[in-house]
Amino acid sequence: MKIFVTGGAGFIGSSFVRYVLRTRKDVEIVNFDLLTYAGNLRNLEEIADDPRYQFVRGDIADPKKVGQVFDEYGIDAAVNFAAETHVDRSIADSAPFIRSNVEGTRCLLEQAWRHKISRYVQISTDEVYGSLGPTGSFREDSPLDPSSPYSASKAAGDLLALAFHRTYGVPALITRCSNNYGPYQFPEKLIPVLITNAMEDKPLPIYGDGMNVREWIFADEHSRAVLIALEHGVPGEVYNIGSGHEKTNLEVVREILRLLGKPESLIQFVKDRPGHDRRYSIDCSRIRREWRWKPEIDFTSGLAATIEWYQTHRDWLNPAAHRNLKDSLLE
Repeated sequence: MKIFVTGGAGFIGSSFVRYVLRTRKDVEIVNFDLLTYAGNLRNLEEIADDPRYQFVRGDIADPKKVGQVFDEYGIDAAVNFAAETHVDRSIADSAPFIRSNVEGTRCLLEQAWRHKISRYVQISTDEVYGSLGPTGSFREDSPLDPSSPYSASKAAGDLLALAFHRTYGVPALITRCSNNYGPYQFPEKLIPVLITNAMEDKPLPIYGDGMNVREWIFADEHSRAVLIALEHGVPGEVYNIGSGHEKTNLEVVREILRLLGKPESLIQFVKDRPGHDRRYSIDCSRIRREWRWKPEIDFTSGLAATIEWYQTHRDWLNPAAHRNLKDSLLE
């Protein structure tokens, strides 16, 4: 199988590429990435020389380039990780999110249809469901109620995928995952911001009262579920992926400080952002039942491994690229 992976140089995409090449010997991967600010080929150094791996730089919203790659490599399946994902950036400027997450998805789906590939997996997010109260969890049939330009653009991409399946027969399915964390995450997101700031004894900014709840999953656990979706998921269906590890932002920051042996006096509460969803929670009973999938890494163990990685990979944190990011909490 030749798999076209978009955004494979990003945090979650690179986890998937490394995981697939490590666990499947009968696949080839073409990694298609524009290498914008969050894409980094250093994330793939360990597999860069694998003869089953090819990298092509390109924009998913460029139909000519995407079509050329499909033709040249004889693509069998596609997994679309490529996306603008940062909520705060979407609030400041929504245009790049519409281009990548809506027009880019449409372009990929059209090429998937034209080239009659056997499977297309659209990687989405639990944020398309909006905000939850103190109880309950999102199911696959929960209504879409996005709160930010980012989540709205991802919801639009999901609807396009389902529409292309129903109208053109594109074998598309959708996975919606909870918040990811782990090594290689670009330091604009919550956990790497907190870890890297704490390592330098800098203030750890927390939005509002710190009681916003997210469900956290280690990135490799997500990759394991996506591979099952690629191999066994049903086109036209939606699959939730979650860990059950719900934490308030305040719990996350305190656990990071505890693991690093740093004082809680480093916590700094800052003004909340507009449209900040209060709580996310994923019901992933479907994939537990149908795929026998379940998370294997508990939050504290995963967080400790993530901290160790950042401590031993300080050179990966390019100060010139990252110096302005760690002064604000970004999720």
